[in-house]
Amino acid sequence: MMASRTDWLLALPVLLPLGACALATALHGRIAAQRLVSLAASALLLLGAIALVAEVVARGVIATQAGDWPAPFGITLVADRLGAAMVLITALMYAAVAVFARAEPDMAGQEAYWHPLLAALVAGVAGSFLAGDLFNLYVWFEVMLIASFGLLVLGGGREQLDAALKYAVLNLTATTVFLVAIAMAYGLTGTLNLADMARKMPAVENQGAAGAVAFLLLAAFGAKAAVFPLFFWLPAAYHTAIAPVAAIFAALLTKVGVYAMLRIVTLVFPEGQGWIGPVLWVVAAGTMVVGVLGAAAHWEIRRILSFHIISQIGYMIVGIAIATPFALAGAVLYILHHIVVKANLFLVAGAIRRAGGSFSLAQLGALWRRDPWLGILFAIPALSLAGLPPLSGFWAKLFVVKSGFDAGWYWLSAIALGTGILTLYSMVKIWMEAFWKEPPEGTPEFLLSGPERLLMLLPIAALGLVTLTIGLWTEPFAAFALEAGNELAGREAYIAAVLGGAR
Repeated sequence: MMASRTDWLLALPVLLPLGACALATALHGRIAAQRLVSLAASALLLLGAIALVAEVVARGVIATQAGDWPAPFGITLVADRLGAAMVLITALMYAAVAVFARAEPDMAGQEAYWHPLLAALVAGVAGSFLAGDLFNLYVWFEVMLIASFGLLVLGGGREQLDAALKYAVLNLTATTVFLVAIAMAYGLTGTLNLADMARKMPAVENQGAAGAVAFLLLAAFGAKAAVFPLFFWLPAAYHTAIAPVAAIFAALLTKVGVYAMLRIVTLVFPEGQGWIGPVLWVVAAGTMVVGVLGAAAHWEIRRILSFHIISQIGYMIVGIAIATPFALAGAVLYILHHIVVKANLFLVAGAIRRAGGSFSLAQLGALWRRDPWLGILFAIPALSLAGLPPLSGFWAKLFVVKSGFDAGWYWLSAIALGTGILTLYSMVKIWMEAFWKEPPEGTPEFLLSGPERLLMLLPIAALGLVTLTIGLWTEPFAAFALEAGNELAGREAYIAAVLGGAR
């Protein structure tokens, strides 16, 4: 049977990076050719992702069955607004780090491995966002994690190897928990297809066992999302990675865990098992507080940003905990905003290190005088992360905090507002130390100039423009998020697209 437009739109986000991985591996050591492969693959993926989002907006949830095996027996690829948007944002991150990496001095000698590993990571992430069953979600998780292990040790320093060990141990533990949950879910429902499981799980006689499946899945995905109290691996690992690796990690890896939590809570356990909402309330509060306090306590840019990944994940969990259409819309908008902002801040950190010679705030100073454009490009994502209007972070936080007040969860909304204030403190701290104060006496002056400067600042400026666009032209993004929230809360369209023969 000839593949349809839908088939191609759903398959290309996985096939393109897998093809790029194979081609970049075959071209091992031919750096110019590998660079061309990465740039071409990221550009094509971006175009394909835009077409996928347009198709989903026009038609609603779309699905295809690999090999024409009918659901729930075959491999299902499915995209709703959330899944399609996540693929698009993944493609944007792929393009941004592919350009930035060309100017990263720490990439010297590592590019032969960087290009295939980056493509494999993107394939795993995109596959996770489109997977329609638990087992293939696990497969794509493994593709993503194997690639991330390789990327984390690029450079081969002792600190990186130590971080990779911690990263591997906790993630492999979470993977084992995920496998146990998969086995239990199949034993209870006889299916691993998410849409089919959504129909069958409420009818399971032993709802205690169903609750155990929910707990194990949330624990596994929560560990991958670095939520409280399972976050320790992230600040121990991310600050050791070279800048483009840290940026793609910060943008995507934890969001795959959050995405999986969103999908499980809204699709398979929409009634919440009674305990899911209150437990996630505690998880969200703990994640925000621990993350922001860790960031406030540190004076090394990458460590500050790593802890802020944790704190910002807490806002997303608030939306999942409340699980009303508006709260889910807030979680969706927050995820999309945060991916762009956090990746951008790690890229800016790489540029600061190149311009100032260090990631340590104590060793930096006067960058505003030497490079005001870098200061402006830092301020945009930094202020957005703190939630200042009219940037994207303000609208995302507004959605989340309002949903908390609407649900009567006043303390959780108060914690979210307090976290925003401390986030602003951390960003002001970086500004004052790196850009405003005078550097320590005897600090050599570095210079970010020429083609290297252009390649570093171009993706930073592009991501900053995305942040400004969401903030200043909010209506279409908010409307998209609200529609995505309604799809997640309703779930009927997803089930019909997968099991009703929609192509």
